[in-house]
Amino acid sequence: MATTADFKNGLYIIYNGDIYTIVEFQHVKPGKGGAFVRTKLKNLKNGRVIENTFNAGVKIDLANIERRAYQYLYNDDMGYYFMHNDTFEQINIPKEMIEEPGLLKEGLQVYIAFDIDSDSPLTCELPPNVTLEVVYTEPGLKGDTASSTALKPAKLETGLEVKVPLFINTGDVIKVDTKNLAYLERVKK
Repeated sequence: MATTADFKNGLYIIYNGDIYTIVEFQHVKPGKGGAFVRTKLKNLKNGRVIENTFNAGVKIDLANIERRAYQYLYNDDMGYYFMHNDTFEQINIPKEMIEEPGLLKEGLQVYIAFDIDSDSPLTCELPPNVTLEVVYTEPGLKGDTASSTALKPAKLETGLEVKVPLFINTGDVIKVDTKNLAYLERVKK
């Protein structure tokens, strides 16, 4: 058992009989009345995000979850295949359990959350950012900016398309934020 004081992003809880993860939370202490916690919870079974408010100090059931390190291997019509880093056991996960499958590159290290009671995978967590090569983007022209934040589309080696600054060219390697698919920086080769 835990209370709302134990809330943190990524915490797995049982709410209304399902397992949720806390996407974000905010403790609110109004001038009048009792304190409360505003949360965004993601259902691990269907992926829906709901907003909920808990009174401060309410007891919450924690889910019995274990995060295990895996390496992405490949995907096919049956799903996405990962290998455990220590035991070399391979598992297959459906596309729906992965936050952003378009960012998966062969050899990428991820964490898969397992329900310990049933030993079944619940979700695949990507690292905070990934490094990918730009396979195609239009060339940027000097003086082609109306502001300093001008962006253009770029296709990455995984097939995903993201917006990048005008100075990025085909063949450049960039870091991409896995939460919002935003360009972070260019990586030196």
